[in-house]
Amino acid sequence: MHLDDLPRLARALRERLEVNRLFGWSVPLRAAALRPKGLRPPAAVKASPAPPVATQRAPTAPQELSPGELGAERERRAARLAPIREEVAHCTRCALCHSRKQTVFGTGDPVARLVFVGEAPGFEEDRQGEPFVGKAGQLLNDIIKAMGLRREQVYIANIVKCRPPGNRVPDAAEIGSCADYLGRQIEILSPEVLVALGTVAVKALLGSEAGITRLRGRFHSYRGFPLMPTYHPAYLLRNPAEKRKVWDDMQQVMVRLGLKRP
Repeated sequence: MHLDDLPRLARALRERLEVNRLFGWSVPLRAAALRPKGLRPPAAVKASPAPPVATQRAPTAPQELSPGELGAERERRAARLAPIREEVAHCTRCALCHSRKQTVFGTGDPVARLVFVGEAPGFEEDRQGEPFVGKAGQLLNDIIKAMGLRREQVYIANIVKCRPPGNRVPDAAEIGSCADYLGRQIEILSPEVLVALGTVAVKALLGSEAGITRLRGRFHSYRGFPLMPTYHPAYLLRNPAEKRKVWDDMQQVMVRLGLKRP
């Protein structure tokens, strides 16, 4: 081993220790856990709550663009998202508009290859206007980092754009009111992979009554986009032993995106 290799090895060790700290010391990095699984429809699928939107997708994947082309594509998508963000900011489609402090549209890179979709804003999200900024958000940041990415390299949104009072689960009418916003948002973002965080997000995107325990661990499809269901970070805070299952799910996402294991 050459001395020049020491910084690289030390960095790899730090990354491995960070993954172990987050997901457990005996988390495997098995080849089987990383083998891509087929894109399957979910069990007992119903129609998606939002109708298909005829939106033109980008003809070229972001990673295939030159830096100049990527910058132009980022600006183009941001410009297309802007009027939807404005619609959301003034939305009165459901009663949540009366109790919110502000709407939470979404945040991140418009050309992100990976999009996370959660349930609904909580207290801190309602106060700051950004998704996943509380304790669950910190855990999500740690998961993103363990995947070798930074928060600003992905895009994060929620099924519902306003906080339900008392952080209760959003009801069907509230989810339906936001479905069109989220559908258009995802079509513009055109991610290579969607990750649905938690039961509410999974059921809303897949239109399935099957539980997340049955659906996680393999890819499904939302409007043609590969979707990986997994547990919500808030659930992991209450049930830390389940982090290992989330790491298995995220390793499959990493393989789909061609990301290197830590």
